[in-house]
Amino acid sequence: MLIRHRPDLTENDVTDRGLYLRRREFIAGAAGLGLAGLGGAAAAAPLAFTKGFSTQEKPTPKDDVTSYNNFYEFGVDKSDPAENAGKLKTRPWTVRIDGACEAPRTFDIDELIKGQKLEERIYRLRCVEGWSMVIPWIGFPLKDLIAAVKPTSKAKFVAFETLMRPSEMTGQRWDVLQWPYREGLRIDEATHPLALIAVGLYGETLPNQNGAPLRLVVPWKYGFKSIKSITRISLVERQPPTAWNLSAPREYGFYSNVNPAVDHPRWSQASERRIGEFRRRETLAFNGYGEWVADMYRGMDLKKFY
Repeated sequence: MLIRHRPDLTENDVTDRGLYLRRREFIAGAAGLGLAGLGGAAAAAPLAFTKGFSTQEKPTPKDDVTSYNNFYEFGVDKSDPAENAGKLKTRPWTVRIDGACEAPRTFDIDELIKGQKLEERIYRLRCVEGWSMVIPWIGFPLKDLIAAVKPTSKAKFVAFETLMRPSEMTGQRWDVLQWPYREGLRIDEATHPLALIAVGLYGETLPNQNGAPLRLVVPWKYGFKSIKSITRISLVERQPPTAWNLSAPREYGFYSNVNPAVDHPRWSQASERRIGEFRRRETLAFNGYGEWVADMYRGMDLKKFY
């Protein structure tokens, strides 16, 4: 198996030498990496580097990516997921895909990964709170998973649901949000080539605190749209309810595209703080992915459909 790197991006731009060597073990399916969760699936799936969609920006250090994030199922502070998510058992794990499709089915996580053409994509991540990262994900296009269940013409939206297990996801014991966590996309968004199902980052199995064993990554939207630890995906005819929109509809719209011209009611979205940098930088429309996704929203009032 092979990762094809851009000529202008070396391994050292992504990570240090020690982690890069472990990255090669990921490609070889080596058990010593701690990839027992992926088992033979990792070894069976070819791994390629997707040049066209990947940013040339320097990735955020792995330690920051895995220690500073939001995953309210494990607590509301940025450090809580890394401290508390170790309790989560990610095997056995199944993902149910149903709704408006001809071939609904339940996938075992290893069955799902097996045979997928895994790709490395370096994406920008912009949080609605005003901070951002650059993360090298390992995964496969969501559109491939949707195609496998043969959606019908009634599939206008895609609804996602996170695991509900308060015994391990202790944050679910508190009414911070309406559990389980739910998210949704329009069908054209979900089948856009940029939308990724991630099963790893930095060449390693996805850590629990980052949404193991699989999560959604939608890089042109605010980070809370990229739902973690998915157990169910449903193709539906009507716009599905989503966790943050249910909690505070005036603050968190269904679309939640990154838009510097539309402020959050309590702060500006015109700039962002890239983790690891001192100065703030200007926020890019659609998080810099406008050339690929803007046409999906042509004619829409993006202040109304925020």
